[in-house]
Amino acid sequence: MRITILTISDRASRGEYEDLSGPAIEDWLRKTVSTPMEIERRIVSDGVEVVRDELLELCDQREVDMILTTGGTGPAPRDLTPEAMQQVVTKPLPGFGELMRRTSLDYVPTAILSRQEAGVRGKTFILNLPGSPASIDVCLKAVFPAVPYCLELIEAGFLDTDPAVLKSHRPRK
Repeated sequence: MRITILTISDRASRGEYEDLSGPAIEDWLRKTVSTPMEIERRIVSDGVEVVRDELLELCDQREVDMILTTGGTGPAPRDLTPEAMQQVVTKPLPGFGELMRRTSLDYVPTAILSRQEAGVRGKTFILNLPGSPASIDVCLKAVFPAVPYCLELIEAGFLDTDPAVLKSHRPRK
């Protein structure tokens, strides 16, 4: 299982701000996933073209199984991750964003400002996460039970979770 965590932030890409969300995602995965995985972390600036091109490289050239992005999903002028996603994914999966927003509303009223999305390109699953480490935990706990089965359906690498931490769901065959 090859996973890339892509932090999208002008300030972090310039070294002006410490990336806290990328390491938070990696820590969450290492605590939750029970199968072997390779994790790579990258940081890019905001912007449709740079994010789109990075996602295309990861999907089409590097053929990673899963990309977890963080940042760029709000309403600010430079928050353009969803626009880049729309140019990359061939199969949008809107339920992921809907569930993350709904779950996050239990914690903060500003969750309605989030424009997180998910989708598939080839055999790569892409999930946009918020930039806040606390929100990342909330969102991953909400949607991750469906991720292993999604990866199976798109014929990506195999991933399972530690049921003592988070039980993944696969329909009975």
